[in-house]
Amino acid sequence: MIFRFVISLTLLMLLSEIQAQSFKKDQLRYSRVRTAYAEKESSVLLLLSDAGLEKSSFNIYLRAFKQEKEIELWAKDVNSTKFSLLKTYKVCATCGELGPKRQQGDLQIPEGYYHIDRFNPASNFYLSLGINYPNASDKILGTKGKLGGDIFIHGACVTIGCLPITDDQIKELYVFCIEARNHGQTTIPVSIFPTKLTDKNYQALINENSSSVDCLNLWKDLKKGFDIFDKTKLPPNVSFLRNGRHHIGD
Repeated sequence: MIFRFVISLTLLMLLSEIQAQSFKKDQLRYSRVRTAYAEKESSVLLLLSDAGLEKSSFNIYLRAFKQEKEIELWAKDVNSTKFSLLKTYKVCATCGELGPKRQQGDLQIPEGYYHIDRFNPASNFYLSLGINYPNASDKILGTKGKLGGDIFIHGACVTIGCLPITDDQIKELYVFCIEARNHGQTTIPVSIFPTKLTDKNYQALINENSSSVDCLNLWKDLKKGFDIFDKTKLPPNVSFLRNGRHHIGD
């Protein structure tokens, strides 16, 4: 019985590895992905090496800050207990204001706890990484039937709710995400904040938006996750409550 279990587990691991490799192979069918590897693979490998990481065994975590116009790339070895900052990408265009996205056409960039759910190697904006907006919270608190979608981190420098970082930067970030996915990271978390939620910045947000219960509730939940990561260098464990709020744990 134990022998059968070991064989089954081994087969599952092999199948997972084959599926991962086929993902990268499929992505490389596209000329833009091949160009990204030709131009950026060496810089990706150097950044990993400088951080003491191997291409075959790292995980990544993305944090975006709307007010600062930044996306942070954090990484760690799969067996490590802490992430370290690898690089910060500049967001080259923004729209809307601080606060969540609640419906299609509001020009808002979402705020909340998300993950990469799509790789688009033939994007209208060179390459793009889909964010799973609307998440469970957005579906509860947003305008029913008019939530919109198609929120991406992408190339070019235009936006109506996405996070553009130019063609040059998306090439590198796209390669990072392919390699992480290719070596077993099935979920790449993305946290989008209104600003870096230091105590000072958070208090300023609260003071300036004291009449918006929606913003205050979301920012309280985001602040908890921000503080956990600041302390532990690990993303928080997030679950969604029936009222659209979040349960945040470390």
